[in-house]
Amino acid sequence: MVVALVLLVLAVLLGLLVGPVQIAPVKLLTLWSADQDMDGRVLELIRLPRVLLAALVGACLASCGAVMQGLFRNPLADPSLIGVSSGASVGASCVIFFGGFGFLGSGLGLPAIAIGAFLGGMAATAVVYRLATSVTGTSVSTMLLAGIAITALAGAVTSLFSFFADNEMLRRISLWQMGNLDSANWHRVMVIAAVVIPLVSVLPREGRALNAMLLGESEARHLGIGVEQLKRRLIVLTALGVGVAVAVSGVVAFVGLIVPHLVRLLIGPDHRYLIPGSALLGAVLLLLADTGARTLMSPAELPTGVITALLGAPFFVALLLRQRRGLVS
Repeated sequence: MVVALVLLVLAVLLGLLVGPVQIAPVKLLTLWSADQDMDGRVLELIRLPRVLLAALVGACLASCGAVMQGLFRNPLADPSLIGVSSGASVGASCVIFFGGFGFLGSGLGLPAIAIGAFLGGMAATAVVYRLATSVTGTSVSTMLLAGIAITALAGAVTSLFSFFADNEMLRRISLWQMGNLDSANWHRVMVIAAVVIPLVSVLPREGRALNAMLLGESEARHLGIGVEQLKRRLIVLTALGVGVAVAVSGVVAFVGLIVPHLVRLLIGPDHRYLIPGSALLGAVLLLLADTGARTLMSPAELPTGVITALLGAPFFVALLLRQRRGLVS
């Protein structure tokens, strides 16, 4: 955890100082001073909000990924399994296609696309949860299958919007689905901080219950865990956190999948430490990915989600090969 904190500080400093405009470290000392030059204004109005947004989104996605893997008892699980990311894509695509619905963001200070994405993600999660819930409780396996079905359906609806969209709409839909932090501002930081900071404070408290869930639902009940209440609570918290993160940043792939794996390899499967460790390392990963997105093709910017996918897919393949070699041996 100490190493992760040090890495986070270094990643924040790197994100603040590196970019199309290189900023001297001494400028950090004059941040928010009354007599700022151009570099100071770049730091205060552009770099710092973007760095904070990347850290908060990365922490949210990674910690929610660790929770989903514990809840489903499946190392391949990630937050998108409950339909929130695909539902958000439908909501954002709908707003883009039908012309904005600017009234959605009035009073909230957010663009209509973000509001539509959040509502779409919440609606998809509610459908998945309802399909998996019966009088006997919520079936995790049924939720997994329902999530796959709703994700496929949402992907088809998003494809329909893309098919009928004009060139400008299609470009906006595609860029949103790639994930990007270029629209970061202080208001977005405050909105996601209001959700993510309480979330990453609450989720580690569920660590003991998730450790019990790893033994199986029956064993967890015998240990005094309210399994159905736990499922409902974690699904609501995950849907809320990921919904807000996706709404402000688009679909950022692989963070919620690979970061908990990496932390589990480093410190073990105890969710009391796995969840906060994932939050810290998720913030580091997305900060580094966003810094790379801003600098690799400067002055142009790559979508941040593309960088995380390029980093995450080879790592995930290597992880699968490592596990296979372990099974063979």
